[in-house]
Amino acid sequence: MTILDQIIKDKKVEVALRKSIIPIKQLEASVLFERATFSLANNLRNSSTGIIAEHKRRSPSKSVINQKVSVPEVASGYQLAGVCGMSVLTDGKYFGGSLDDLILARATSNLPLLRKEFIIDEYQILEAKAYGADVILLIAAVLSRTEIKQLSECAKKLGLDVLLEVHNLEELQKSIMPSIDMLGVNNRNLKTFEVSTDISKELSTHIPNDFLKVSESGISSIEAILDLKNYGYKGFLIGENFMKTESPANSALSFINELTTKV
Repeated sequence: MTILDQIIKDKKVEVALRKSIIPIKQLEASVLFERATFSLANNLRNSSTGIIAEHKRRSPSKSVINQKVSVPEVASGYQLAGVCGMSVLTDGKYFGGSLDDLILARATSNLPLLRKEFIIDEYQILEAKAYGADVILLIAAVLSRTEIKQLSECAKKLGLDVLLEVHNLEELQKSIMPSIDMLGVNNRNLKTFEVSTDISKELSTHIPNDFLKVSESGISSIEAILDLKNYGYKGFLIGENFMKTESPANSALSFINELTTKV
């Protein structure tokens, strides 16, 4: 069993438990449920840098990344740095995140917020909306085409953007549908955890121009972004590169300032 298989197995148990504790009506009654969302896709279209910065405490492959900085500090700092959006890890067991992190990020920024989660059920999309997210992530590796369609259409009805993540051509081909806004290519091989932006380059020609292209994982240099821009990428999700420093916000600011001079 791969780490991804184990995460999904645990997630099914977790979601069933959450559903039994908090009914859908309670989520729909949330103050944030009726708010107008911010579009990450629009921000990326209108940006020359395209940085989506992440808040991530730890990961299965890297153990502890940064347990010290607070979510409000990171969210407000990322906004000042000029990022296009913020990704917030809400998985507890493997990444040390929570839905409370999403609420805190929402309270301290006007950035489009991506709920970074292993979504397998419409209930999690309602949670995302209720806790202040603007975007959801769907991972093609763990969903069938029917599930991708069902979940992405549910998100669009709630006014949320949809980022669909793929790792190879087979996943990409089953995921192309009108209810997807952004196609993200994860540069991390989920079996070996090795990272290479070659995956983004290889898949770029197979992504129709209707979709915004986002490259995820393993992006740590200005050069990598300038290179990927040549392949049509408009979004770049950066997590560990900022989070592993003492001040993720300052790291993001320096990075974006340098990138701005070169694009």
